[in-house]
Amino acid sequence: MSAAPQPRLVLSTRAAHPDGQKAAPRFCLSELAGRMVEITARGAAAPLTQAMALVREAQAAGEPAAWISPLAHCFYPPDAAAVGVDLAALPVLRVSDAATAGRAADKLLRSGAFALVVLDLAGDAALPSPLLARLAGLARRHHSALLFLTEPGDGGSRLGSLISLRAESHRRREDGGFVCELRVVKDRRHGPGWSAQQRCLGVAGLR
Repeated sequence: MSAAPQPRLVLSTRAAHPDGQKAAPRFCLSELAGRMVEITARGAAAPLTQAMALVREAQAAGEPAAWISPLAHCFYPPDAAAVGVDLAALPVLRVSDAATAGRAADKLLRSGAFALVVLDLAGDAALPSPLLARLAGLARRHHSALLFLTEPGDGGSRLGSLISLRAESHRRREDGGFVCELRVVKDRRHGPGWSAQQRCLGVAGLR
């Protein structure tokens, strides 16, 4: 039996709070459980890198995760495997559009079987408010993290006020790798203004 691929994605992590007085909450599965979370990104950011880190964390803890992506967005299995994701344990649903992705998330959450469901939505995608309200309720009921990857609209989030935590993804090159940063702009539990960083050696296909 061949050895499992070794994670190459995250070298170190740290969180920062602007007041400098207390440790910020961590962007991790236990913190996101039961919540709807949105990572927005424009241009050369790293939302897939950050989402894959959560998938890997869930799998390492023995918690099932699932990935949903409209056909307009690419899920590239070799890149996911290269950063330590167990592809055999990750259901990937390819659907026709964002509305279908939302309905698929509804079914996955209703099962109560998944600790993490990722929706990689197309840039102009939005979901109707009744569906978002239903998804938020299911995430709370089953203590699941529901993570949306989006591109910001002209007015900010495309998913509205039901999102519990919203963060902006940024990336910069540093010392042969790059630093992926999440800047939290909304957090109903802890308040906005904190950030989390990962030093990464991600593969080229993970944006």
